[in-house]
Amino acid sequence: MGKFFPSLQLRHREFIKDQHLFFVASAPLSGDGHVNLSPKGLDAFRVLDDNRVGYMDLISSGNETSAHLLENGRITFMFCSFDKVPNILRLYGRGTTVLPGSEQWAEYAGHFSILPSTRQLILAEIDLVQTSCGYGVPLYAYEGDRDIHFQWAERLGLQGLDRYIDEKNLTSLDDLPTSIGVERSSSDT
Repeated sequence: MGKFFPSLQLRHREFIKDQHLFFVASAPLSGDGHVNLSPKGLDAFRVLDDNRVGYMDLISSGNETSAHLLENGRITFMFCSFDKVPNILRLYGRGTTVLPGSEQWAEYAGHFSILPSTRQLILAEIDLVQTSCGYGVPLYAYEGDRDIHFQWAERLGLQGLDRYIDEKNLTSLDDLPTSIGVERSSSDT
């Protein structure tokens, strides 16, 4: 079952810093809704203090995490080691979406290397940290980050990225509104 902690310890922070990949999980309240599990990388994750974390979320084909956080706030992060000592670290908490231009954006954006394709920040208050063995996780060697996202974003340009958000990021698979969708619909009225 692993070990549980009420907050991030120094060894947890060091483990997070060494990982090139993390996973984000969220789900709607509806039992018929789709659970979301997304891999993330590109040096996007930050530990803000012992119980607060966040990541810079880039424009992509869906925006499930934002919709689920808006509906119920539940979020889980998972880091696992693919080299060295096998270990899995899970962070459980309540999250929020922070959009560009908001007061919170001004407060938190400086913690991240904001890119032109940054869609939002996802912040979370962590109430439970769990470590467990990663004995069944295979060994993989890290070769580097992909640059495909950046080529795609550059090709679209800022206006193209904005259109893409309008087409793909305003609602979830289950038709729940995302924070961007709520902001855009309120500015249209």
